[in-house]
Amino acid sequence: MSAAGLVVGGEQVPARDGRTIAVEDPSTGETIAETARGDAHDVDRAVAAARAAARRTRAVPPAERARHLRALAAALDADREAFARLETLDTGKPLSLARGEVAGCVGYLDYYAGAADKLHGETIPLGPGSLAWTVREPVGVTGHIVPWNAPLSMLCRSVAPALAAGNTAVVKPAEQTPLTALRFAGLAEAAGFPPGTVNVVTGLGAEAGAALASHPGIGSLTFTGSVATGRAVLRAAAEHITPVVTELGGKSPQIVFADADLDTVAAQVVTGFTTNTGQYCDAGTRLLVERSVQAELVERIVARTAALTIGPGADDPDLGPLVSAEHHRRVAGYVEIGRAEGARIADAPRELPDAGYFLAPTTFTDVTPDMRIAREEIFGPVLAVLPFDGEDQAVALADDTDYGLGTGIHTRDIDRALRVADRVDAGYVMINEYFAGGPGVPFGGTKRSGTGRERGLVALESYVKLKTVVARISHHPSSNQEGTP
Repeated sequence: MSAAGLVVGGEQVPARDGRTIAVEDPSTGETIAETARGDAHDVDRAVAAARAAARRTRAVPPAERARHLRALAAALDADREAFARLETLDTGKPLSLARGEVAGCVGYLDYYAGAADKLHGETIPLGPGSLAWTVREPVGVTGHIVPWNAPLSMLCRSVAPALAAGNTAVVKPAEQTPLTALRFAGLAEAAGFPPGTVNVVTGLGAEAGAALASHPGIGSLTFTGSVATGRAVLRAAAEHITPVVTELGGKSPQIVFADADLDTVAAQVVTGFTTNTGQYCDAGTRLLVERSVQAELVERIVARTAALTIGPGADDPDLGPLVSAEHHRRVAGYVEIGRAEGARIADAPRELPDAGYFLAPTTFTDVTPDMRIAREEIFGPVLAVLPFDGEDQAVALADDTDYGLGTGIHTRDIDRALRVADRVDAGYVMINEYFAGGPGVPFGGTKRSGTGRERGLVALESYVKLKTVVARISHHPSSNQEGTP
């Protein structure tokens, strides 16, 4: 099996020392590819290539950048099925979900293509004889450390605005899921971007990822991952005062009031904690439900999860496997922790495929706010149910967490929904729907869920630097001066 190389300066090259990493299909546990194991030397090469390309992209008119992004979107769209199947093979996620994520990537590229020639500055009036104005300039080389849960989607989410702003990129994909990033890099040059615009260094986080975070040659960094790794990334970037956008996870609540349509809510709650086998940062894994309807809602949720199909992603089930054996041990360990803490599993046991890293959706009742399953991010299809009495307690429970990424609110009372949305400490609030939004809607969290915002026009600010110019203007004689006719 030949190893896929790094993408540096538009070419596939091996790692400096020739080392490789095995890539598994989580549905079977079998090795499906070998990729280069890049290190700090390889990151240096990629940053150098990106810097050389940045000198060329800086001179490209914004309207031409927009055309290149649209061409890249069209190329990805034309190759959508191949990308989706590769993503499913690499991550184990259901094929229909992978197709949707690839379509979302096309959406990011199209959206930011429309923004490329609209990065305006402003003029500031200082009075007669002076003028000030601002210019938004590219930061140069942008670094992108991409997670394994939605690798192509997360890549496009940050690389698209970076390219729209006139930058070049060095991408470090997760070692578990690097295949679509490598394929994507091959599309960029064909779309008209100069060689070296999108570079990909595969490898381990402690080697290639750490080297990218601490590199003095990048102008900004975007990181999605755990809080612990995020802290390390922020410390490394601080050495060179590199600005960082981080998304560091969540323990997002779905708040259900007694007046909500419980059948609709059950569907939204199940979507919120089982989609992508619970491996989304904003998964709605805490169900806060008004006590009077708790039993009825849990019954409906359990009935829905029991009907979900579980199997290899290529078979397009409702749930695929967890991403790796290591992650499976972690999530299964939390299920045992929940039992040991005294919580009760509401689901009946079910049969799972023999091979692969599968785990059934698990709904815990009798949960108290101090339990680990109610406080720690599990990153799997595990739901913790906590009852509340009244709006004040619902908000208090929602905010009783170190995280502040997503919050779902379910009620027929729009006044209550808007009050609660205003009161909760979260970066992204959804009312009567979960996983709502799109490329134009800013996304990010508060507290330990991260810093900065992705998506929307506000994301462009992370990839530009603002220059202010102040000029004194020559004084012209007025018409009432002596000698003026």
